Amino acid sequence: MISYVTLRKSVGILGITLPVILIIGSITCGECREIQSSISCYYHTNMRDIFVGILCAVALFLFAYKGYDKRDAIAGDLACIFALGVAFFPTSVSEPLTHCIPEPIDNRIISTIHFVSATGFFLVLSYFSLILFTITKDPVTRQKRIRNRVYKICAYVMLGSLVGIALYSFCLEKKLPVLQTCDPVFWLETIALWAFGISWLTKGETLWADSQEDVLIP
Repeated sequence: MISYVTLRKSVGILGITLPVILIIGSITCGECREIQSSISCYYHTNMRDIFVGILCAVALFLFAYKGYDKRDAIAGDLACIFALGVAFFPTSVSEPLTHCIPEPIDNRIISTIHFVSATGFFLVLSYFSLILFTITKDPVTRQKRIRNRVYKICAYVMLGSLVGIALYSFCLEKKLPVLQTCDPVFWLETIALWAFGISWLTKGETLWADSQEDVLIP
């Protein structure tokens, strides 16, 4: 049986490595050297199977994760559903195309499902970090205090990234088209995934784990 610690570590590693794998894979396997406008756009490149596969693995681990009470189980199931929604309902691509994505893909219904799923996914992950991960039934150690700060910072980073993506998509994309060359959505999504990964690695006792020398705080 896979322990919860192993599940947390696996989810964290997959979250951190996803954007790196997509970039390196698209360069080495498909000679697609430019970074896509968003992580979701890699679905339409030669990295589609990797993109879907990693999201399905994350979804499976989240479904298997039950935590300490019903809230953990419900949040895990919701995150699983949202991750599968991101994987199987691809985003539309309408910007100037390259040899990486030679044809436009535009299905507003599917793209809307994708957007809602991605938003829900990061909101649930933020809930994990901000609320569920900070709960403890044991005496609070100094390391636990540090971990709680890390969880909260990661949650705020994810939420801030979502706000940044929404601000760019609905307000700045058309007013400041020059920003497209910087791929802001891709980098904001990457930052959110790294925050998600760090949070779960911390919960998996890879970072700031308790030691026998920790002094209990009353």
